[in-house]
Amino acid sequence: MKGAVLAIDHGTKRTGFAVVDALRIASHALDPYHGPGDDAQLVEHIAKLLDERDVRLFLVGLPVNMDGSEGPRAADVRAFATRLAERFPRIPVRLWNETLTTKAAEELLREAGHHGRDARARRDSWSALVLLRDWIESGEPA
Repeated sequence: MKGAVLAIDHGTKRTGFAVVDALRIASHALDPYHGPGDDAQLVEHIAKLLDERDVRLFLVGLPVNMDGSEGPRAADVRAFATRLAERFPRIPVRLWNETLTTKAAEELLREAGHHGRDARARRDSWSALVLLRDWIESGEPA
């Protein structure tokens, strides 16, 4: 049975979130988490997000270089994905290539009229939204 998907753009200072409903109709960016990516409070923040919705999959952006190799932050993201899987064992974690999601998010923010500090504050969660939309458009591969 399908449920909501929580997309996560893991960062060292901020982590962005986006969600789509079970029917894949309504997707939207959520407020980002401000704090270190290895902070235990980040996982507790995610637990609160799960209390508010029926999430059946975590979609975590994996930093991949343009040549397909993993970026330097990939090890941190993989460690974060492992922490998610350990803390929430009933929710699968899917890593997804996040190449160019930040650039696409910045373009979307400009088109939506967000600039400067306002755009920077939203960028991480809008990157998660782009990640989520890319995954849905690709047919939601397992």
